[in-house]
Amino acid sequence: MSLSRLTVTAVRNLHAVTLSPSPRINILFGANGSGKTSVLEAIHLLGLARSFRSVRLQPVIQHETSACTVFGQVELGGGARSQLGVTRERQGDFQIRIDGRNVRSAAELAETLPLQLINPDSFRLLEGAPKLRRQFLDWGVFHVEPRFLSAWVRLQKALRQRNSWLRHGTLDGASQAAWDRELCLASDEIDAYRREYIQALKPVFEQTLRELLELEGLTLSYYRGWDKEKPLSDVLAASLLRDQQLGHTQAGPQRADLRLRLAHHNAAEILSRGQQKLVVCALRIAQGHLVSQAKRGQCIYLVDDLPSELDEHHRRALCRLLDELNCQVFITCVDHDLLKEGWRDETPVSMFHVEHGRITPHPVHQE
Repeated sequence: MSLSRLTVTAVRNLHAVTLSPSPRINILFGANGSGKTSVLEAIHLLGLARSFRSVRLQPVIQHETSACTVFGQVELGGGARSQLGVTRERQGDFQIRIDGRNVRSAAELAETLPLQLINPDSFRLLEGAPKLRRQFLDWGVFHVEPRFLSAWVRLQKALRQRNSWLRHGTLDGASQAAWDRELCLASDEIDAYRREYIQALKPVFEQTLRELLELEGLTLSYYRGWDKEKPLSDVLAASLLRDQQLGHTQAGPQRADLRLRLAHHNAAEILSRGQQKLVVCALRIAQGHLVSQAKRGQCIYLVDDLPSELDEHHRRALCRLLDELNCQVFITCVDHDLLKEGWRDETPVSMFHVEHGRITPHPVHQE
């Protein structure tokens, strides 16, 4: 799976552009503020209909324009291809089109164009809130387990009903019991999918990390969101009074977490920023391997400022692992000389110079 054509209009400071990227390694280089990250942001918009840099639309859409648009042609393998288009308007409306038809859900977009993001904020996966790690976990489960999405939708609906009842007491006893039962059934299903996924992820992550970093004793574990020795129904019954006082459900898969520990401590409290970056890279590369096993194609990697906080040894190791994924990668950097080497001879590499929002192809071996 790869983007063979990308057209971007009115995204931040980028001039309207159409690119024909390499199916493998694409390096975007230029000075800070030139628009390199905006290219990655445009691809992210194409795959998820939202930005990774801002929750607000106004900074993303070019000044004095009413909307931004990204089109892409995706090569799916075996000669199949798909046409994607996303338009985001300043007022908040959006349009998603896949192969000429309108789509309301970004889930179908994500299914067609799986993306992995590694950027300077990636360390937040380790030191940030559990929600970030749940999102990381559920991204992987979504792409390898087709039944996950329907279970997740059921869970969200049951949670909304229960939390509304906790705050307002508007359900009768029979309805309350029915929604609690639905909540428990959906929770058990999601927990089973997550546990199976973590079991597959751990050995791949550990092997990937060994190739990046000598870090003995780092452990990855999964907390499902409630006591592992008790069924959720018992936990909900025991915490009912407290839930009513707080107005929301405390236990369940919505409280799940991934825990990375080193010497019995939270790994984020011990690791340097560079080490954290490598641990997160290992997690995301391991996810890429699992997606590749589950699907015909691989996900696309967006790597913003790859050389940052990495010495030459670790930079080359990370490039080698990205190369061995045999997937499409978009990398930004200031100095392209740092990334000229480290790729296999047979790997197609394209370079693009970004300057003041303009993007031009650049010969890879130009002196």
